[in-house]
Amino acid sequence: MESFKNILIPFDFREQSVIALSQSYNIARLSNLDITLLYVHEDSGIFSKLFSSDQGEEMVNKIEIELADFAEKTAKETGLTIRTMVAKGRVHHKIVEVAEMIGAKFIVMGTSSGAHAKESDKKSVGANTSRVIRNAKCPVMTINGKHHYDGCRSILVPIDLTQESRQKVSWAVEMAKLFGSTIKVISILWSANHKAIVTQLNAQMSQVQKFIEDRNIKCSVEVVEAHKESDTIPMILNYANQAGDVDLIMIMTQQETSLVPFFVNSEATEIIRNSDVPVMSIVPKETGELSWR
Repeated sequence: MESFKNILIPFDFREQSVIALSQSYNIARLSNLDITLLYVHEDSGIFSKLFSSDQGEEMVNKIEIELADFAEKTAKETGLTIRTMVAKGRVHHKIVEVAEMIGAKFIVMGTSSGAHAKESDKKSVGANTSRVIRNAKCPVMTINGKHHYDGCRSILVPIDLTQESRQKVSWAVEMAKLFGSTIKVISILWSANHKAIVTQLNAQMSQVQKFIEDRNIKCSVEVVEAHKESDTIPMILNYANQAGDVDLIMIMTQQETSLVPFFVNSEATEIIRNSDVPVMSIVPKETGELSWR
């Protein structure tokens, strides 16, 4: 059995990374995990060429001192164990590399790519975030927006008919037990006239609900009909906002591909870029068929 000891927080002293850190406190306490703050200094590109190697080293040393001071202060305030690391290289490469090296159970990232972000921020931050979630071997939680509930009242799990999609349910159960959350399962269907698809989907939703409730977690399921495929992501995000108590959305790190051509797909990066609710991206694994019974 794997033994996880850390939550990795990519940290750059900006507001959104501080918000991401604050969102990790409850997970760290409830999971008995330490927190590692990682600052990545990109040593390539135009900006780095303005400094000599000595100036670059001086800058890194200064960052190490500031990060250590910040971690020490935060550890005293929270009672958590907070460590620091400063690495050189491409941001997404180092995040994934360090997460594996320290045995991170989660990566929690602040990103300014939410619904109210500037378009330029959506493109730059979103691209970096996408690379991390595609390559990380552990779940990646992305934090958009400025204000979040201190805890997790309800977890939204959008699913389709794929085996990969079902893996989210097990992670949702683990997080729900951790926080004492309820789970809301939703599926967006834009081909309601295909009776076979509707029948198969309703059967799976019933099995998912039973699987969750058998683990003593309150669960609701709902199939929502869309007019066209492009409505899928907006409807998922609108559902989360209108529910009023959804504090986490579970998705997969790769596009979920349906077993049939009539059922809708969902794309991780689109949800992450447009959701002001924290999003947890789950790494798909090649496993045997999950049983809902």
